[in-house]
Amino acid sequence: MDIIIRKAEKKDCPRLLELIHELAMYEKAPHEVTVDLDHFDESGFGENPVWWAFVAASPNPSKGGEEEVHGFALYYIRYSTWKGQCIYLEDLLVTERMRGKGLGKLLFEKVIEETKARNFKRMVWQVLDWNAPAINFYKKYNATLDPEWMNGILDF
Repeated sequence: MDIIIRKAEKKDCPRLLELIHELAMYEKAPHEVTVDLDHFDESGFGENPVWWAFVAASPNPSKGGEEEVHGFALYYIRYSTWKGQCIYLEDLLVTERMRGKGLGKLLFEKVIEETKARNFKRMVWQVLDWNAPAINFYKKYNATLDPEWMNGILDF
């Protein structure tokens, strides 16, 4: 299968939102996704984008070679008073049927490459403590998984 990793484009937003819903199902929180397509679209491709993404895609022969997106890595810039600007990897997802084929590695390494290209000193993300496949994936990179910090959230 010919997989390409490329920057997400506005046309990808409906598919990315489908994958975000798939991720929410996997994380046992489907009711938590409240963003709509217009807001998502504007946030990534409007006048002042706040997120960027890479997608893993391949031509789909059953759709006349039309490209099919199988996964994505969505990130944004975060600021650390100790380290300066860094990349925050919000979501990394590969569809269930495409897992185990190296797409997650390709996407993760593309975000690492982007972090280095921007001369940032750090890339950060979160992983659920029960998500053993993801934890094992990150451990292959010698990532520090810090159990000390708790997430603080205020919903409005």
